[in-house]
Amino acid sequence: MSVFTPGRRYQPPFMPFKRQPLKKRALAKIELAIKGPLFGCRMCGNCLLQETALICPMECPKGLRNGPCGGSTPEKCYVDESRPCIWYKIYERSFKLGREAFLLEVLPPLDWEKAGMESWGAVFDQAKKIGVKNIVSHLSSGEVDSVSKTLDSIFQPVRQPEWWQGDSLYHAPKYTEPASELERRLKAGEFVVAAEITPPTSTNTDKLKQNIELLKPHVAALNFTDSSSAIPRMSSWACSKLALEMGAEPVMQVTGRENTRIGLQSNAMGAAALGLRNILCLTGDSMVLGPAPHGRMDIVDLDGIQILWILRRMRDEGKYLDGREIIVPPRYFLGAAASPFASNMKFQALREQKKVNAGAQFFQTNVVFDADAIDEWLNELAKRNVLDKVFILIGLTPLKSYKTAVYMNNKIPGIFVPEKIMKRMEAAKAKGNEQEEGVQIALELIEKIKTKQGVSGVHLMTVGWEEIVPRLVKEGLGR
Repeated sequence: MSVFTPGRRYQPPFMPFKRQPLKKRALAKIELAIKGPLFGCRMCGNCLLQETALICPMECPKGLRNGPCGGSTPEKCYVDESRPCIWYKIYERSFKLGREAFLLEVLPPLDWEKAGMESWGAVFDQAKKIGVKNIVSHLSSGEVDSVSKTLDSIFQPVRQPEWWQGDSLYHAPKYTEPASELERRLKAGEFVVAAEITPPTSTNTDKLKQNIELLKPHVAALNFTDSSSAIPRMSSWACSKLALEMGAEPVMQVTGRENTRIGLQSNAMGAAALGLRNILCLTGDSMVLGPAPHGRMDIVDLDGIQILWILRRMRDEGKYLDGREIIVPPRYFLGAAASPFASNMKFQALREQKKVNAGAQFFQTNVVFDADAIDEWLNELAKRNVLDKVFILIGLTPLKSYKTAVYMNNKIPGIFVPEKIMKRMEAAKAKGNEQEEGVQIALELIEKIKTKQGVSGVHLMTVGWEEIVPRLVKEGLGR
């Protein structure tokens, strides 16, 4: 156990990819000897301790550098249940110390050329640029915030390289006309319905086409998951392109689990060229949820917030991550996931604000079974001045059985099924009408959710039960 971190060290330190000069090797050994026992340092070469309340985010099994995933809980990490969620602990300590505003800064992905190397050298170099006399003068001036401003002048340029330039500000879209039909309908004030279609596990698209034809008259957009639960299926972009050809409005999902930064940028350009205008940006479920043999589980190249940041800059600034100019930039409407019940709602609201600042224009939330409790989350978003900057679609799932309810409550990160719902489904099981009871619960939730201020629609996730969507839309919204 390291002194300043509540979690154990997850892996040994990174090793550099190339041999370093003796001076740098010596400095790296000194840095590791100090920061290892104190912070569980993995020598990522891109230190963020100043922003994360002196708890190293690289202890997160996913390697997330911008906050918790949708599976965050106060009790444990869902990837490795023997340890706490390190990002929950970072948020907890930051709020306790009054440093939560630092968590809004959009932090860059690892520069792998620096992995395994020291980070102190860059700090020393920046301090030299400022000048020792200036640093001492400012630190001892006694002026308000002089210490924090001086330290930030040293660490910020190191933390935020020129190719990233992350900040904690809101970046409004640079375009005016809607990029997609979904955006147009949301901006027009329509209470929209989106629905999720599970992609096929083979190349046969007959059932997929049937579901698209069945749902497209009833919904504003169709989501196609990107190998959710880390189970391989037909790609989201292929399903989205097929839906577009059939006259439906697709929402393509992209995950950090499946994308490197190169793959993300090239796929986003290709999607825009194909006419796919709605992109839902996700970190992605851990490989641990999928079938064996498991792929690499210790780190993702990009998290959902970094994906938003990169795609927003490509669209609004016409720049690739490496700074190259895009002569004809892509156009798209960017979305993100939100998890109201994953952990403390104050923590989740800050996390959602960070996504909006990075570029999220709409949210599709995790599954909600308590429409009354959603008010607390909406109030927290309102306190952060977020509700007028993002369209919110509340996620709903019609339960097919009591067994499903138990599984979702106990096994799916970020989902909470209230006791009263569990009892209703258990009673329905005894009567033999579980599916009908699940539909009635979903209809009751729609009835409550459509009255909520700040909510722009619902997102129906039927998990293979697509044929129930027309009934939910007709009886729940009278369409």
